[in-house]
Amino acid sequence: MADPKGFLTTGREVAETRPVGERVKDWNEVYVPGSLLPIISKQAGRCMDCGIPFCHNGCPLGNLIPEWNDYAYREDWSAASERLHATNNFPEFTGRLCPAPCESACVLGINQPAVTIKNVEVSIIDKAWGNGDVTPQPPERLSGKTVAVIGSGPAGLAAAQQLTRAGHTVAVYERADRIGGLLRYGIPEFKMEKSHINRRIEQMRAEGTKFRTETEIGRDIDAAKLRRRYDAVVIAAGATVSRDLPVPGRELNGVHFAMEYLPLANKVQEGDLTVSPITAEGKHVVVIGGGDTGADCVGTAHRQGALSVTQLEIMPRPGEDRNANQPWPTFPMLYKVTSAHEEGGERVYSVSTTHFEGDEDGNVQALHLVEVEFKDGKLEQKPGTERSIPAQLVTLAMGFTGTDQANGLVQQFGLELDERGNVARDGEYATNVGGVFVAGDAGRGQSLIVWAIAEGRSAARGVDRFLTGASALPAPIRPTDRALTV
Repeated sequence: MADPKGFLTTGREVAETRPVGERVKDWNEVYVPGSLLPIISKQAGRCMDCGIPFCHNGCPLGNLIPEWNDYAYREDWSAASERLHATNNFPEFTGRLCPAPCESACVLGINQPAVTIKNVEVSIIDKAWGNGDVTPQPPERLSGKTVAVIGSGPAGLAAAQQLTRAGHTVAVYERADRIGGLLRYGIPEFKMEKSHINRRIEQMRAEGTKFRTETEIGRDIDAAKLRRRYDAVVIAAGATVSRDLPVPGRELNGVHFAMEYLPLANKVQEGDLTVSPITAEGKHVVVIGGGDTGADCVGTAHRQGALSVTQLEIMPRPGEDRNANQPWPTFPMLYKVTSAHEEGGERVYSVSTTHFEGDEDGNVQALHLVEVEFKDGKLEQKPGTERSIPAQLVTLAMGFTGTDQANGLVQQFGLELDERGNVARDGEYATNVGGVFVAGDAGRGQSLIVWAIAEGRSAARGVDRFLTGASALPAPIRPTDRALTV
């Protein structure tokens, strides 16, 4: 146990953010650099060393949280890093981007503020990089087997790193011009600076992983030919088909999917563009969708100089405390104020878009909405509540419906899909095509970064067993496992 009186004498304290007026003028991460280290050892000491640590169940990676909390409390950063990496290939990603279901499952959280697990995690890994504790781990010998990984998001990268370290020769194929998938072009710089991805890629290159960018399997390379070239294939292409909003006026200029809008802003930060072709500057912006992607659009619009930002959500506003029907240790639906929401804008709940209104040149100018409510388990419009709000830029951030089938990958492989449109797989993450496996959102559907990494690690074990007959690689989850929710 870290500090026997830790949670009794130390209250919860989280990372300090930079002032709003300062941070909206740049694209750097919102947190004050170095602000966690002076407080994080005491925060780690709040961990209770529970008899049954439910944080393990809340996290699909099975992170050894009490162990690295103890090391962080004692400021043994090397040991803490070793325990952290034992279950997670990329803790600097999860420590910045994960909504921390482990904290929702923290036993202390039953009647007190939970341990700041996410802040401890990111402090450990940042300290490890600074101390030089994160080094390449190339395999001692090669197996002579080759693996292609399609997609370089967190699931693909985790699978690739595990398989490379197991001795296989791995090549990662990415259709974008840079490695990282949604980590690269879907996550704004102010949530995670891309230097964190770049140094992991260099570590993986030093271990032996090969990367092939601007290569889309299905279009640039026939999937069947790829299968014949490699001993095994891992599909980690994500669930990239955005959910659309088929209402009148959808075709107007200025109505875009979030994943049309966000990548362009990131390309400006990469130096590829001077100004984004889709910008919020001087415009009334409406974001449809109340999740994390919607919040990313809100923060991006602030930094581009939007005249106003309004975020719409069809569901009612969640409460600030757990509902009785969402008991510990499940992940509760709570009213969440992200750093983007702290920066301004209006959030409107229980509304549905009826249509868009444009000007004579075909540019969107207004969004018409109506209030909705649940009746007999169904959402119904409330008569007399129709109104319009100004909108010169609209981003659709309503989630994703499945993996891309337009590029031919699914058809060329001959893959079977499940009832939700995801690539079907068995208990070993294997598809119906011999030697072809699937990991991440392509098989699970839209999910969290921790689930993607856990799937990549688990699928790697299935691939390793297929290639060699046995495997010592860990498999933290089964394809059928689901989050702790009700």
